[in-house]
Amino acid sequence: MLVFANVRERWSSFLAAFAAVLVGVALITTTLIIYDSSLPKVQSRLAAAPALAVPKQAVDEDGSPKDRVPWSRGEAEPIVDGLRKVPGVDSVVVDRSFYAQAFRGGEPVEDEGADEAGHGWSSVRLAPYKLVSGRAPATDREVVVDRSLGVATGSTLTVNITAGRTEFRVVGTVDGPGYYFTDDFAARHQPGVGAIAVLTGKDASVGTVKAKAEDVVGTKGTVVTGDGRSTLQPKYVEHKRFLGTQLISAMAALGLFTTVFVVASMLVLATGLRRREIGLLRMIGATPRQVRRMVLGEAGVIGLLGSVAGCLAGIAAAPLLRDILKGLDVTPPELKLRVAMWPLFTAAAIGVGVSVVGAWSASRMAAKVAPIDALLDSRANQGSMSRARWIGGLTVLGLGVVLAIVTASVGADSRINMAIFATMVLIVAAALLAPVFVGPVGRLLTEPFKRAGSATPLLVRAELRANSRRAASLAAPVIAAVGFAVLLSGMVETMRVAYPAGDAVKLAGQVIVTPDGTPGNTDEVVAANPVGKAALPTRAFVRDKGGDLSVIDALGSRDPRWDKPGQAVLGKRMAAFLGVKAGDEHDMRFADGTTVKLRIAQVLADDPARGDFVVARSLVRLHDPAALTDDIFVPAKSKTTATALPGTAVHDAMQYALDDYNTDAKLTDSLATMLIVIAVGYSGIAVANSMGMSAHSRRRDFSVMKSAGGTVRQLLVFSVAESSLVATIGAALGVLVTLGPLAGMASGLSQATATDVSLRLNPSMVASVVFGSIVLAIVASVAVTWRTMRREAA
Repeated sequence: MLVFANVRERWSSFLAAFAAVLVGVALITTTLIIYDSSLPKVQSRLAAAPALAVPKQAVDEDGSPKDRVPWSRGEAEPIVDGLRKVPGVDSVVVDRSFYAQAFRGGEPVEDEGADEAGHGWSSVRLAPYKLVSGRAPATDREVVVDRSLGVATGSTLTVNITAGRTEFRVVGTVDGPGYYFTDDFAARHQPGVGAIAVLTGKDASVGTVKAKAEDVVGTKGTVVTGDGRSTLQPKYVEHKRFLGTQLISAMAALGLFTTVFVVASMLVLATGLRRREIGLLRMIGATPRQVRRMVLGEAGVIGLLGSVAGCLAGIAAAPLLRDILKGLDVTPPELKLRVAMWPLFTAAAIGVGVSVVGAWSASRMAAKVAPIDALLDSRANQGSMSRARWIGGLTVLGLGVVLAIVTASVGADSRINMAIFATMVLIVAAALLAPVFVGPVGRLLTEPFKRAGSATPLLVRAELRANSRRAASLAAPVIAAVGFAVLLSGMVETMRVAYPAGDAVKLAGQVIVTPDGTPGNTDEVVAANPVGKAALPTRAFVRDKGGDLSVIDALGSRDPRWDKPGQAVLGKRMAAFLGVKAGDEHDMRFADGTTVKLRIAQVLADDPARGDFVVARSLVRLHDPAALTDDIFVPAKSKTTATALPGTAVHDAMQYALDDYNTDAKLTDSLATMLIVIAVGYSGIAVANSMGMSAHSRRRDFSVMKSAGGTVRQLLVFSVAESSLVATIGAALGVLVTLGPLAGMASGLSQATATDVSLRLNPSMVASVVFGSIVLAIVASVAVTWRTMRREAA
């Protein structure tokens, strides 16, 4: 009962913690709702197929399940024949997908799913899509298209396929997306079988059919029904889902850290201002354990209330986050929000747990309050650092320094996360050690004003020296806000310079032919640019040294050094992964289901420009007819000039590097902006409330100063001076904690790009956040001081 009474009577003291939990839970709720709504769904074009037989999955180099291993024609035929004999099965359709894209007026028709838009005519039954006009295709030069293209039956349409732009006669239209060719045409362009659809009769039991179908497929694959059919997803949808997940994960992680940080700092401050109250409880017999339980109980109640409000706010905010992610093009198409119970329960549990964890330090501090503190001022004995705080602060500082150093040496994929993690650790260290800096820095900054004839500098100096721990608690949210803003904006500025410069150096002296409105370069484009690197990528399957079937990225090269049929050139890392050496033979299974034995001709140092597993280009084209070529790099000094066909563009090295970086820069800038808003928003709540709590707790001090002759104006000036000074110290510490991680990141980028990369900051962003934090602290402090003095006057 005491816990609920305290929360009810002292609600204003818990307001910041409540607000932090509310915002944190709202953010987590919103991200989980988006994540749940973005989970793979059954494609509309497979909606009429109650069961799908799919091959078994291979794992990637990290051991995670990835691509399914396509069946060859010979492997698929007995499965198809067996499925047709299953009772209740009406028909069986081999589903194939490959690149197809219409060209109108010499330009490609925009289609983000073009990479898998081509299908055999039989696949139209899986939606089912109805034939609106015309008939089914009968020859290799006939096609049925989506009626939304606006192409009349009987007309000619240019469709870009792997071979290049080809003229087809449109013999029909359907009421759904895609390009439908004859089944034989589709089989030649995608000979591997990745899915066999089972169509059942109206009265057939899907469960029974599935059981019988599994007997037919056996260990060669699996049969999926219901939501399990969502295992087949277009690559572009999977990519968007991956990007969206990375964005919301970063937002949730930063929100979680900031919530814990803000709640902990607010509860420590609130507990420190209640020393007399806790001392009274100890005087009437409360044990340290009971006091600790009281503080944790209050945190639990605040966490529960904040979580309930946060869940409701998160549901209301979900459409806004969805629209933001849609604007960034990182959500699956036609994303529809659904509110399940597990995101709400998960977010609420996190909110309560974070509150209790954040209150742990405050509860330990409260348990140490002695009964004699009931007779002392509530802010007494806050000026020194405890031994535990010294040990904790120095330990965390050492860990942060180590992480900042490690940031320079980790791989590109981990560098950003490591820099953020190092900054989080250093922010905690700065908050713990802030009392050490508050007094000396405060004296240094007020020194020039000592002879000004005003008592304000002397009062501020005395306050910071006597109550440095309270001042440190006030500075903590400013440290977090400025620290994250400087880090995130600095990372963006540093990468904006480093990556294009590094790529331009590597590509100097080359002209690059890139796809423009298409997912890759066709053989027509490659033939028009016969000189230079034209890597043909494919997903291939090999046995690693442990015997597991793994999927890897292989490249078909036309470089005379590597373009040798029957041979492969590996990087050292790939050779170690497969457990092979030069001269060994190793099997590789291609996209058409065919296994080829290759001799390892060479094992060379790893080189991303060459590839980890390189084979002859003709070998990849033979076994993966649907593969599209990557960017083509033509030496500028060669006699052959780079040729730009429709659907392609030609760039010099610098323009290519800038365009390549700008592809991801929009996403990076948006992520940084959202994270900065989250960090600053959280900290703004904490700054406003902590300054208000501090001013409210000192109303007796203000009364004494006023009775000693102090005017309301002088008290407001004192409040402004102290608040601005504490916020300035917090901002300075926030900038300092980011310099190490940013320097480590710049060093790592220098090594990765072979260019001189220096640490870069965004001055306007830093100035805005610092100025905003100081102004917010001043406004909050003045507002509460003014309100307190008016009450005293009344």
